[in-house]
Amino acid sequence: MDDIDRQVVGCLLRDGRATFAEVGAQVGLSAPAAKRRVDRLVASGAIRGFTAVIDPAALGWTTEAYVELYCRGTVSPQDLRRSLEHVPEVVSACTVTGSADALLQMLATDITQLEQAMERVRKEPNVDHTESVIVLSRLIDRRT
Repeated sequence: MDDIDRQVVGCLLRDGRATFAEVGAQVGLSAPAAKRRVDRLVASGAIRGFTAVIDPAALGWTTEAYVELYCRGTVSPQDLRRSLEHVPEVVSACTVTGSADALLQMLATDITQLEQAMERVRKEPNVDHTESVIVLSRLIDRRT
């Protein structure tokens, strides 16, 4: 990846709907050259896809929690993923260091929905228990 590739990625991070002409103008390339760069970045896996960034509050997802997940015995990351994929309120999950096995980010419309989703997570056979914290306000969110 060279400097122009990094500039192309930066343009797409700012506006994923930018045209190849707009990207090219920002990085000093023609539209076809910008398209070739983007296609190459996609083919190499540097760009994994394009998506819409959603405002959770606009969709009514106003309750957010971070949940530490503790498992029984040793559980592979693939097994954890399979256990969590069917819970739509789990918007992000990762394995972590420390005493917890995984950290989940969950979004729900209210506390009742969050509690029900956490119960579904806890019912998984490999889950021992969870510890959660509810987000009061988001101070910094650089993903957007």
